[in-house]
Amino acid sequence: MAIDASTTSARLLALLSLLQARRDWPGDALAERLGVTSRTVRRDIDRLRGLGYPVRAVKGPDGGYRLDAGAHMPPLLFDDEQAVAVTVALQTAATGIDGIDEAALRALTTVRQVMPPRLRARVDALQVTAVGRPGAERATVDVDRLMAVGAAVRAREVLRFDYVARGQDADGLPETAPPRRVEPHHLVTWNGRWYLVAWDLERDDWRTFRVDRLTPRTPTGPRFTPRDLPAPDVATFIGERFASGEWPCVGEAVLHAPVEQVAPWAGPRAVVEPLGRDRCRVVTGAWSWAGLAATLGMHGCDLEIVGPEPLRDAARELATRFRHAADAPAGPIGSPAGPAGARVSPAGR
Repeated sequence: MAIDASTTSARLLALLSLLQARRDWPGDALAERLGVTSRTVRRDIDRLRGLGYPVRAVKGPDGGYRLDAGAHMPPLLFDDEQAVAVTVALQTAATGIDGIDEAALRALTTVRQVMPPRLRARVDALQVTAVGRPGAERATVDVDRLMAVGAAVRAREVLRFDYVARGQDADGLPETAPPRRVEPHHLVTWNGRWYLVAWDLERDDWRTFRVDRLTPRTPTGPRFTPRDLPAPDVATFIGERFASGEWPCVGEAVLHAPVEQVAPWAGPRAVVEPLGRDRCRVVTGAWSWAGLAATLGMHGCDLEIVGPEPLRDAARELATRFRHAADAPAGPIGSPAGPAGARVSPAGR
């Protein structure tokens, strides 16, 4: 099907889009898609080269063209979905590398300035705050769902949605909570997952919701006056909410393994930082010191416990239990285990 490219500028944009979408294009195929002659395609290729696009002629039975990498960055052409993806990626480019974060913000401003109004309004709905490390655990979010939530945040309109809670019902189906009504305030990424920070109108309190688990309902509710977060900013709020504050036992250790090996299994609330190619620092928590010691030991590598002292004591006690359990002779099921028939008490009690 030929592309409507009635003017030279429109035809050049259409030609550039085709060259970006596929590695090699026969000249006749480009002419057919653009609805022009092969001679016109050759002239347009020369125009693109004059603008800095490195279009190379490809030898072969039919001849053709290929868009190669050049010595400098020419203007780029994005479709709508690519433009949305770029703006989201730039907003969440929290790298911690000096200069990169600022460059990402400048790039976001540049991309936004050249967008058509319809697309600019769409991406403006996605004001995202990135908190925490890049995701060790990722949850896929539908872009339309993300846009719907972001639009409600930007418009300051009450959002109604169905929410799939963690867990399953007796039939093995997802356990779905009643529809929620919230005042949406921020979209946040935390460790590879998308969250909505909102004031829950039913529970009269601040809540966070996994965006991949909610399904917005339409229409949205009335407009509201934003409340002040119980924190200086949304990053602080999320950090306090998702940090290990809910754990009664929190500890730190250095694991002799690369961060890429540890992070996917450390849990969404753990802090994992690289200390080199083969070592990383882990701060995490559990409901008991013995449970925390066991969690740190499950990574299958050498480790150094930084503290606190109750975690060291729990590790020693757990090591003794495991050594006794490994050395004890196997007996009938239900018989006492351990040295001299002593029964080993459960850990963490």
